[in-house]
Amino acid sequence: MKHGIHPEYRPVAFKDASTGKLIITRSTATSERTVEHDGATYPLIVVDVTSDSHPLWTGKQRLVDTAGRVQKFQEKYARFGGRASSR
Repeated sequence: MKHGIHPEYRPVAFKDASTGKLIITRSTATSERTVEHDGATYPLIVVDVTSDSHPLWTGKQRLVDTAGRVQKFQEKYARFGGRASSR
């Protein structure tokens, strides 16, 4: 293995934005933000989805307001002469 070409792995804290769960793992990611955990300070990276909040892992689905989205789309494009159609 060549020396000096590989990134340095160090402990980093990843925080799930929706659940608040903190995961400590090794990574090359960097951040100016830090967090204190178990007496140690780690760089903090906030992520939108982790295994703690992803529907595949939790078995829970989020309800999506598709009817509201369709209505917004139709209102937006109504000024172009009627309903939007696919070609």
